[in-house]
Amino acid sequence: MPFDYTLDFHTVDFRQHPELYRVGRGEQGVLLVQPYKGEILPHWRFKDAAAARESSATIYGLFEAYLKAHDFVGADMARKFIQMGFTRARRYANHKGGKKYAGPVPDDKKGQSGAHGRAELPRTTHPDPDKVEAAAIFKRKWDEAKTNPEYIRQKEAFVEKYGK
Repeated sequence: MPFDYTLDFHTVDFRQHPELYRVGRGEQGVLLVQPYKGEILPHWRFKDAAAARESSATIYGLFEAYLKAHDFVGADMARKFIQMGFTRARRYANHKGGKKYAGPVPDDKKGQSGAHGRAELPRTTHPDPDKVEAAAIFKRKWDEAKTNPEYIRQKEAFVEKYGK
């Protein structure tokens, strides 16, 4: 099932209502799903390798704690934040100022990933090595999270119970 962007994300507590959560693809919903956004976002930093190292370790610790508590939604949200650390650090490495697309996000597409018909801006010819390393740090943690046997087990159980 695709991620459901029609939910009232200001009022839904996904810890209390995991049946409303959809894994979706990639990072879908990462900045919407509460209370997890509020718990994880304050630790999310990717400006350089040092920040990425600390941030990815902290968020991975939350990922493990959610798994231990059998809170798959929290674990999946932590995995999404780690994935987003990788993609954002790469974006800032490849595009000066981190701006990947020309023009603003259309109002009806805010909170959703994608170009939404906008042209991609040119990549820098010399990626920032510190941002490249920050991305690599998050990539290693993302790979660790998505291949974690307990995460895989809980994801399969969640999908079986609620759908993808």
